[in-house]
Amino acid sequence: MSLKNTSQKTVKRPESDILLIGCGALATEILALKQANGWDHMRLQCLPANLHLYPKKITDAVRSAIHDGRAQGYENIYILYADCGTGGHLDTMCEEEGVERIAGPHCYSFFDGNEAFAQRSETDFTSFFLTDFLVKQFDSFVWKPMGLDKHPELRDMYFTHYEKLVYLAQTNNAALDAKAAECAERLQLSFERRFTGYGDLATSMESVANNS
Repeated sequence: MSLKNTSQKTVKRPESDILLIGCGALATEILALKQANGWDHMRLQCLPANLHLYPKKITDAVRSAIHDGRAQGYENIYILYADCGTGGHLDTMCEEEGVERIAGPHCYSFFDGNEAFAQRSETDFTSFFLTDFLVKQFDSFVWKPMGLDKHPELRDMYFTHYEKLVYLAQTNNAALDAKAAECAERLQLSFERRFTGYGDLATSMESVANNS
């Protein structure tokens, strides 16, 4: 049955069957999975990655994107955001809108695999995590927002209880490995690299692609 907008005009059914509303920090990985698996029936709409700096804005931004997607005729909508600091508000909104999202408290968890991440929680609680995206955007998303570019002495306040930087690598990239190690050195933390690939992001998208 065709959806109708407020002007009562029939909305043309979109060419793709599934709308993915995703965090801009995941765009590279989502598009790589779409291409590798031939999921041409899925369309990605990414919201700005810098919403992570303002987590209270994420829920309303995702809700707005859901409404826009429905206005375009999408019936199958899936959210590629973890809770991301919304304090459960994102889940409440998704339930209200009748949509599902990828499981996990944050992208570190679902890249590592939610089960594996939870099992390591007691040993990883003094670890600071980076993904491919955050290694590439370290200055924009970590160093400058924390004010470390102007006040490097704040490092001791922010990272007193951290012991290690863990780089959760989605790809094998020597340049990113070197940059991640440099980030650890700048934060005066020991360094560990873990190759995760796409983790639960891949299995979640596969489930949506095959069952929607």
